[in-house]
Amino acid sequence: MPLLTPWGEALDPENVLPEYPRPQLVRSGWTNLNGYWDYAFTSASRTAEPEDWDGKILVPFSPEASLSGVERQLQPGDALWYRRTFALPDGPGERVMLHFGAVDQSCAVYVNGQEAGTHDGGYLPFAFDVTGLLGAGQQELVVRVLDGTDTNGASRGKQKLERGGIWYTAQSGIWQTVWLEKVPQTWIRDVVITPLDSLDGVEITVVAGGSAREAGAVDGADVESGAARGAAGGGAFDSDKAVRDLPAQVTVYADGVAVAAAAYIPGEPIRLALPDPRLWSPEDPFLYDVRVRLGTDEVQSYFGLRTFGTGPDSAGHQRLLLNGKPYLHAGLLDQGYWPDGLYTPPSDEAMVFDIQTAKDLGFSMLRKHIKIEPLRWYHHCDRIGMLVWQDMVNGGMGEGRAPEPVPLPGRGSRSDRRYARFGRSDPVGRAAFRREMGSAVELLRSVPSIAVWVPFNEGWGQFDAAGIAAELRALDPTRSIDHASGWHDQGAGDAKSLHVYAVPFRIRRRWQRDPRAIVLSEYGGFSLPVEGHTWNNKVFGYGKTLHSSAELERAYTALHRTQIEPALQQGLAATVYTQLTDVEDEVNGLVTYDRRVLKLDANVVRAVNADLVRAFSGN
Repeated sequence: MPLLTPWGEALDPENVLPEYPRPQLVRSGWTNLNGYWDYAFTSASRTAEPEDWDGKILVPFSPEASLSGVERQLQPGDALWYRRTFALPDGPGERVMLHFGAVDQSCAVYVNGQEAGTHDGGYLPFAFDVTGLLGAGQQELVVRVLDGTDTNGASRGKQKLERGGIWYTAQSGIWQTVWLEKVPQTWIRDVVITPLDSLDGVEITVVAGGSAREAGAVDGADVESGAARGAAGGGAFDSDKAVRDLPAQVTVYADGVAVAAAAYIPGEPIRLALPDPRLWSPEDPFLYDVRVRLGTDEVQSYFGLRTFGTGPDSAGHQRLLLNGKPYLHAGLLDQGYWPDGLYTPPSDEAMVFDIQTAKDLGFSMLRKHIKIEPLRWYHHCDRIGMLVWQDMVNGGMGEGRAPEPVPLPGRGSRSDRRYARFGRSDPVGRAAFRREMGSAVELLRSVPSIAVWVPFNEGWGQFDAAGIAAELRALDPTRSIDHASGWHDQGAGDAKSLHVYAVPFRIRRRWQRDPRAIVLSEYGGFSLPVEGHTWNNKVFGYGKTLHSSAELERAYTALHRTQIEPALQQGLAATVYTQLTDVEDEVNGLVTYDRRVLKLDANVVRAVNADLVRAFSGN
């Protein structure tokens, strides 16, 4: 029997992830295409639609996930095909957009036998204008997927065909919501919102989209990815007089009351002052609502008024800042895996459970580990009040680790310009990482809760990290950067980032002289398997395996009292305990993989976190 979460157990196949998937750009008219599709596995050499289909797959769960109903691994030499029909969406609008939340790893999309477009990269949303491909009556949608996982150097996160230990089951295909929406001939493509450094207002840029003809592309082939949205901002189309003459209004609301409004020109930023500004923080995650109109199009958005950065506290220790003040990021490593859905949360409520559990235990941050989540996950962090450290998704050949023992604190780092040592000899793969990093920033730029970007972890596929940090800074100067989490520090970014397991942790004097903040970006990892709630019989963790909740509580409490609290007093700025939940072989979560058992007394964890805050603030 597969290990099921409560939400997977209660899943209604006729109502899978029904929520609107893009919370910061909500449009009223849309059609959810989740549900049962036909599927077939063929040789990767086959490019024609299959004549025979293998059965039904529940989208958006990957075929490897038990909730898909398939439970078959897509191999690098195979192609995975999907097929379903759909009716044209109701409502006003001249154009029909077909959206995919994410498809792993490469896909081609066909509507009524004609190619709508292709997409590479398994973690980012994309869309096609399919208006010119539609006919009367029912429409046919076919998707062909290829996935090399860890065999081709593409971004893959912690997926591996030969899973085990810290590497997890590879998943493939459609793993986020598929949906349709109708838009006017000219529509609102994006709304970019940035709080002002003065924290008394915001800057808003509305990016317009137009018909494929106006945008200079062929009907049905207008690819709208994160990168395309960003590129559209300053293009000739936005300066078109017809667009500029459309009625265009932005209105900001606080608790349902309009507090600011202005006309705008698409593609040009406007600044709105906010009376009696209310700042966003984990303690008070207040969100302003935004209504944007352009011609006949209208979308709803939101923002949180906050700033991030680094700076010294009263004792001279470099700290992470929230709204200009030192703030302790007390966090958990969060892999974003589910025993029944793999990459796909079984429901919106399941996402909320993870975030709210961390919040209730006294944590203020989640480090989203080498995965980009569905946009609704970030929305829940915004509204619940949970800071996010966002990892980029690693790639490269092999594990990408330089061939040496695990670098302990104090051991030197290798230069990451020796590409072969990090599995990064392929210039195409390096260019793809840069491109996907830019698209991820464009996608998540306006998310209030994201505080830190993390481009590389433990050297996996690392290259030119100092240069990558500079590129990230240019893309987004409003957030901090942990350029090389754990190993192979290149001296860049805003953090001296350390991973310490199974050996005592203490602050070194030379770290205190570093102008960057000292962050313990992974530690802990105590293992406790809970009978009846494990994914298999294997046990992986850091250090010895514990045998009871009481033993885990003693180890967890002692670690923080004797090592972490003194380090905070000596300049440690952030902590990331490993980890929120068990994942496959790993049984080092505070919560079991099926999310049914909290392994420690919640009061114990809350008390430890409260003491960490006191040590950080010098009380």
